[in-house]
Amino acid sequence: MIPHNNALVISLFVHDTNVKRVLIDPGRLVNIILLWVVNEMQANDKVIPKARSLFGFNNSSVVTKREVVLATFVEGVIKDTKFQMIIADMTYSIILERPWIHDMDVVPSTLHQVIKFPSQWGIRQIREDQQASRSINSVVIVNTVANDGDAK
Repeated sequence: MIPHNNALVISLFVHDTNVKRVLIDPGRLVNIILLWVVNEMQANDKVIPKARSLFGFNNSSVVTKREVVLATFVEGVIKDTKFQMIIADMTYSIILERPWIHDMDVVPSTLHQVIKFPSQWGIRQIREDQQASRSINSVVIVNTVANDGDAK
């Protein structure tokens, strides 16, 4: 649906599981996965204890206590990807950052809502999951009522 101003959200096979609500974000230095996603994949045997502090744009921080290496499957290309596991209330299941983007040689385009990358079969692409992106990024406008009872 055009016009849009959506984040680039895709679905992706990770550890033989189709994961929805995967954000492609070239702005950070670590790939992030939620603990409950790893639990659903039954990949707890791949978890490595390792503490790391992650800092957000508002100077908030999250300390991860675990990381996991999982295979990502994209249009015939398989890559082992290191994720920092967090326990948080987040709308995305996974956030793929610069390490995955660079490892895959991905060119993300939020304008065209697609990622493209080279493979042995030529240039491959994944289109965004527009339904997931729109449901995550929807904005609800609420009318407020003034003291005199008129809506503003």
